[in-house]
Amino acid sequence: MPRIISLLPAGTEIVAALGGADDLVGRSHECDFPASVTALPIVSRPALALDGLSQSAIDSAVSAHMGAGESLYVVDERLLNDLAPDVVLTQDLCQVCAPSGNELTRALKSVASKPEVVYLTPRTLSEIDENIIQVGDAIGRSAEAHALVARNRERLDELRAINVKRPRRHRVSFLEWTDPPYCAGHWVPEMIEIAGGVDDLARAGGDSVRVSWDDIRAWNPEIVIVAPCGFGLAGAERLARELPSLGNARIVPVDANAFFARPGPRYIEGIELLAGAISSIDVDGVPTVLKTPTLSP
Repeated sequence: MPRIISLLPAGTEIVAALGGADDLVGRSHECDFPASVTALPIVSRPALALDGLSQSAIDSAVSAHMGAGESLYVVDERLLNDLAPDVVLTQDLCQVCAPSGNELTRALKSVASKPEVVYLTPRTLSEIDENIIQVGDAIGRSAEAHALVARNRERLDELRAINVKRPRRHRVSFLEWTDPPYCAGHWVPEMIEIAGGVDDLARAGGDSVRVSWDDIRAWNPEIVIVAPCGFGLAGAERLARELPSLGNARIVPVDANAFFARPGPRYIEGIELLAGAISSIDVDGVPTVLKTPTLSP
């Protein structure tokens, strides 16, 4: 079986979902699902020390670093070579998410095993499924990949059939960052639509961009989903309580890492979580800040 290094949490999750977790020999510092992968050697780390910083400080530090043309990640070239991978999974979609540029290209030049590099760059749900097939082909698990995609599509059809019966779509504002606020981008607007919502500030298939609190108030959402990229549920709950006044909107923190920010097999569960949160609008007595239960990882 191939020796796999995944520098992308979504790639790690895909490999595991296809039954290839035992073939992983290295990971990024962010790869943490399933829990067993945390025992693997860490091949890539952030170039900036961001732990403990506020969202605003993180945004400023990342913007300045990128503005100077610096990479946000450091690849351990010696370890990469020693692990002798056959396949390396990474991405070429978001400079903030994982190694993708010159730092990885340079590191791979010295790897004697000459691995196949698989770039995962989905912008839509169908492209996430295509990535699953792509990974399956690269690691010798094509049959498992096609079976997983078929199950995903069946569940999507079921969700669409349920939510098309809603009397109306509820206005949603999905925040991928809160200070400054960023709208939903890439595959997330599709998830909202399938779950029975509509978000006029979202950018389907496009990058998440900054929006203003005035823009959000003008949209007058009934529900605000707080899903800061890189945060779990506890962090999202903390940030949800720091939001400015948004009228009567229900504020719903969610685990972005598990279900929204990582384009992997768990996007289906993310849609189910959204559908439940949106349905709660029709239920009397739901608190302003709804502690949605995270689905078991």
